[in-house]
Amino acid sequence: MNQPGYGKRASVIGAGSWGTTLALVLVRLGYELKLWVYEPALAERMRRERENAVFLPGFGLPESIHVTHALAEAAAPLVVVAVPSHALRAVLEQFRPALPPAAEVVLATKGLETGTCLRVSEVAEEVLGAGIRPRLATLSGPTFAREIAAGDPAAVVIAARDPALARSLQQRLSSDHLRLYTSADVIGVELGASLKNVIAIASGICQGLGLGSNTRAALIARGLAEIARLAVAAGAQAETLAGLAGLGDLVLTCTGELSRNRALGIALGQGKTLEEAQAATPMVAEGVHTAAAGVQLAARWGVEMPILRQMHRVLFEHLAPRQALSELMQRPPRAEAEL
Repeated sequence: MNQPGYGKRASVIGAGSWGTTLALVLVRLGYELKLWVYEPALAERMRRERENAVFLPGFGLPESIHVTHALAEAAAPLVVVAVPSHALRAVLEQFRPALPPAAEVVLATKGLETGTCLRVSEVAEEVLGAGIRPRLATLSGPTFAREIAAGDPAAVVIAARDPALARSLQQRLSSDHLRLYTSADVIGVELGASLKNVIAIASGICQGLGLGSNTRAALIARGLAEIARLAVAAGAQAETLAGLAGLGDLVLTCTGELSRNRALGIALGQGKTLEEAQAATPMVAEGVHTAAAGVQLAARWGVEMPILRQMHRVLFEHLAPRQALSELMQRPPRAEAEL
């Protein structure tokens, strides 16, 4: 459980559904909270209405949450970053001058940086400097924001290179509704969190095409095998991918009704273009950006990832979803455990 009286000041950078939810989680743990909002108009509306009606409607914001559009005002001893992966570098660069020297940074962003293929902690270290490493952690796991905001029981992973930091954050951020497990496998946690979104798009496509549970179950199993191959090649531990940040998050995102990546896939399977599917919601489907970076990362490590590759072709090369599935089914036979 959280330690009473430990540093009651924290901030959340990013006010999407997940960032707003994490702000509520921290306030319920007794923190005085600053919530940075990218859009000035939304920040003003949230201050006025005490609700994030765009990204998390139906949940009131307590007065102990200070909503701001000024990054400099978001400095705190504990900083949780929950911006989309494509915005992570730019936001951290703007925030760096305001970051207190001893502040701990928890990354709640999932994704890979397009172009560099860097994981979120690698981006943070490049921007904030190697000195941030002992104070840097990643939070991941099977979590839909609305369910966490509502207080439904859930479990996540806090991963850090420094085991003491992971244990400390575990104690401070756990509650009766949110259970934290520690991990030292930052690589596995971050790759599992990122790549599952691409498989979720594929799962949605299967549903959009009218295919049944057999197809999606096979897709999830083989998708997990692909993710594990790449993660292990990059230095992760295989068991991490069987845990909350791997299998747990993958199953949730591929099957849950609140999954934005699955919803985008359903739209694609029903014949909508990528642009039409993205325009239907203000939420960011991280799997689109991750598909591009994931293909490059797989090539870098020499890992075969046929589902990821087909999703890249559907998203960026105009391959018809049904043709993508047909080509996957026609691949040469192989042993299930073959690497």
